[in-house]
Amino acid sequence: MGKLQVGTFVSVDGVMQAPGGPDEDRDGGFEHGGWSFHYWDDAMGERITESTLRAGALLLGRRTYEIFAAHWPHVGDDDPVAAKLNSVPKYVASRTLDRVTWNNSQLLEGDVVEAVSKLKQEVDGEIQVTGSATLLQTLIGADLVDGFELWVFPLVLGTGKRLFGRRRCARRRSSWPTARCRARAWRSTRTSVPATSSTGRSHSNSDGHLT
Repeated sequence: MGKLQVGTFVSVDGVMQAPGGPDEDRDGGFEHGGWSFHYWDDAMGERITESTLRAGALLLGRRTYEIFAAHWPHVGDDDPVAAKLNSVPKYVASRTLDRVTWNNSQLLEGDVVEAVSKLKQEVDGEIQVTGSATLLQTLIGADLVDGFELWVFPLVLGTGKRLFGRRRCARRRSSWPTARCRARAWRSTRTSVPATSSTGRSHSNSDGHLT
């Protein structure tokens, strides 16, 4: 059975929108794209490589898939991250794409919650979700996430899409499932960007209330 692992960059105030570049995601008039750029160092690269190499599959939203598919196939397989991403099975959740062309990619069909629940039963190892802010709201709300690897950057953005946004839980009447997380690891880089890995699932009692 697969474990759904979310890996993402977030600001201190929880914003995850467009860390990689100014035009990555301008939804809502977001003007701070590329905010992670000045914090990158070798330690971050090594940690991200370690994490990526654990992937048994990728689960991506449409926007993240298009960004990745436009870049990674053009990076040589002498790069271990490129070799992994180009070969690993990739599952894409999209309401607008009718086909995907990146090697070993396929579109999820039907209801995304049902499709991902089935995927977790069929895939062994880590199913990694990177970026994919809109998809993540659905996955978190449906209580499908098994763990988070969060890179917390020392800045406050004020606006933008947040990892834990305000959205109703897909399976319950409450706004969000309450999660108790257990930290597995905590590391800081030379640019003061801490990375924390945690596991945690929400729980509900017999009358549907979260405990």
